[in-house]
Amino acid sequence: MDTQFEKYQKRRLRSSYLSVVISIGLVLFLVGILGLIVLKTNSITEHFKEKVTITIFLKDNAKNIDVEILQAELKRAEYTKSVTYISKKDAAKKYTEEIGEDFVEFLGDNPLKNAVDISLKSEFVTPEKIAEIEQNLLIRSIVAEVTYDKPLIELLIKNINRLSFWMLLFSSLFTLIAIVLINSSIRLSIYSKRFTIKTMQMVGATKGFIRMPFIWNSIKLGIIGSLVSIAGLIAFIMYVDNTIPELAMLENYKILGVLFAAIIGLGILITWISTFFATQRFLNLRTDELYY
Repeated sequence: MDTQFEKYQKRRLRSSYLSVVISIGLVLFLVGILGLIVLKTNSITEHFKEKVTITIFLKDNAKNIDVEILQAELKRAEYTKSVTYISKKDAAKKYTEEIGEDFVEFLGDNPLKNAVDISLKSEFVTPEKIAEIEQNLLIRSIVAEVTYDKPLIELLIKNINRLSFWMLLFSSLFTLIAIVLINSSIRLSIYSKRFTIKTMQMVGATKGFIRMPFIWNSIKLGIIGSLVSIAGLIAFIMYVDNTIPELAMLENYKILGVLFAAIIGLGILITWISTFFATQRFLNLRTDELYY
């Protein structure tokens, strides 16, 4: 009879652990997808920012050596991603191809200027920083004019900030929901052992001694649930990468590493906190209150 009861208790315990692992895995899987979207959105916004170009038009009397010095200084500048020199001859050729007419032959002269295009690093693509870069470039003697699409940059930054705000809000809300769901699963698991907790307390065990096994066990379940969610995420990422190769989901291992580490950390943190407060609640209850 005792053997059958012990087997029943073990099956019940395994079932409880399995339900906790599945709950943690599913919730963290959804959190991981959201995190992947957030991180990928960030890389996409950086991609669009780095498409912003500042064009420096040079004076006609600028010497080649001065132009080369300017290019070398721009390449070393902290805000520069790439530098491209465009001669007035190349610019005229490109413009002729676009309009389908040789305007140089018509005018008898090439009115365009030699230019240098600078692609900026994403962190420097703000109206304030670009205006500062523009002022620093205009003081150079060989620079005739500095141009960039200011309205486009302002619109880009405005939309990125708006998107970032909503993504942060949605991520915070979803993370809170994840914490509540995992906490509920942990509390139900601890609830089934409330009499064991009270019995240990009645025979003189300290609160810390009683809590520790429950905390370590929950952390293990959190890690297992995290690994389950990561396995699901890897399968999801591989599927998306094969279906939509343009997203290049598997290219940035650093982003994926950060995401997976965050999932494991979140799984450990939530289970530890939930178990601590769940056991603390039952430790503080009177014996007769355990039946309610």
